[in-house]
Amino acid sequence: QVQLVESGGGSVQSGGSLRLSCAASGNIVSVNAMGYYRQAPGKERELVATITSGGVTNYAESVKGRFTISRESGKNTVYLQMNSLEPEDTAVYYCNYRRWNGVTYWGEGTLITVSS
Repeated sequence: QVQLVESGGGSVQSGGSLRLSCAASGNIVSVNAMGYYRQAPGKERELVATITSGGVTNYAESVKGRFTISRESGKNTVYLQMNSLEPEDTAVYYCNYRRWNGVTYWGEGTLITVSS
C-alpha cells in the first residue's frame, strides 16, 4: 500500500497562484510516476500533470505554460505550482502515484476554487 498526503489548495481570484504538494509513503518502488489529475463538477477526471521518477514531465495542453510540476529527489514528494489560474481550473485535484507495473493509488483530493 501507498499513502498519499496532500496539502495546499483553497480559493484564489483569477490570475492568482497556488501550490499543491503531495507526499507518498509506504510501499514505494524506485520506478514510479506521480502527479495530479482533476475533476470539475459534471466532468470526468482528467490529467493535469505528471512526473516520473526519472524527471520526465507530462502536462495537459490546457495548463502548459501556467503549471509546473516538480519532485523532491529521494523524498517522493511532488509539487504543483499553479500560476495564472483561471475559473476553468476550478476542480477537485487528486494526487496520483503509479508504479511501473501500473498499480495506481489516489489521494483524497483537494478543492481548488478560482473566482473571476
